[in-house]
This record gives sequence, structure tokens and C-alpha cells, in this order.
Amino acid sequence: MDRIDRVNAQIKKEISRVVHQELGDPRLEFVTILRVETSRDLRTARVYFSVLGEDSAVEAAKTALESAGKIIRRYVGGNVKMRYTPEFHFIYDHSAEFSARVEQTLTEIHHDDTGKSPKRAAKT
Repeated sequence: MDRIDRVNAQIKKEISRVVHQELGDPRLEFVTILRVETSRDLRTARVYFSVLGEDSAVEAAKTALESAGKIIRRYVGGNVKMRYTPEFHFIYDHSAEFSARVEQTLTEIHHDDTGKSPKRAAKT
């Protein structure tokens, strides 16, 4: 694990802590910080997040994160020892939503195949 990976992990941990313990915004209640990708010069960082809920919850969470960005940056700067504290860009990560759809489809296929014989289910 190189230096930038350690920086990303530390920033992710601190942003998660701030979002859930310091901010107290109800729009951020079901937000999960998935990963952080910091630029090599440590000036900017993309923060990928997911939200449990519908599209309106995603938009509300993104708005809340963007409006609290300076506060989050101040907490990260105070608790993670770095020369520069990056500017955060919050990006919704669709991968959790996609994997949930795939899992649901596989479950539906499994339920459809339970009434068939094992040989027939294996051929499909």
C-alpha cells in the first residue's frame, strides 16, 4: 500500500466519522462513504458515496454533502495531519444500486427455477 492509498483510507475514515457523528443532518443518515481518490498533489479528492433510498434521497444527500463540504474539510484538516487538505468533490456511486438489482434478478431467477427439475434448471 503506497502513500496515496494510506492518505485515501485515512480521509475516508475521517469523512465517514464527520458525516455520522459531527454533522447531525438527517439527509445524511443513510449515507455510506465508499472510497476516496485523492489527486497526487493532494489538492482535490473525489469522494464516492452511496445512499439507501430512492432518487430523492440521493439528491438530498448530495446537496447536504456539498453544502457541508467546507465543514467536512475543516474537520479532516484538523484530524488528518497533511500539508494540504484537499477540496472534496462528492460523487454518487451507482455500483451499490447496480449490484442490488443484479442480486434481485438472480433471486427471481432462482425462485423461478425451484419448481423445475435440477437438470432443466442447470441448462437454463
